Amino acid sequence: MKLRKELKAFFVEEDGVGVIELVLVLVVLIGLVIIFKKQITVLLENIFKEINSQSKEVY
Repeated sequence: MKLRKELKAFFVEEDGVGVIELVLVLVVLIGLVIIFKKQITVLLENIFKEINSQSKEVY
């Protein structure tokens, strides 16, 4: 009887679930950045080139 209560309490307990969720989200985001690193780099380079070209028009 005591073992059954302890097992039930173990499976019902949710301490640390939020931390695990946060870690999993970070792992997914880091994985996406690694997979799309080249595309992100090209996109940012194009954005900054456009910003530089338009800022020269102001001066």
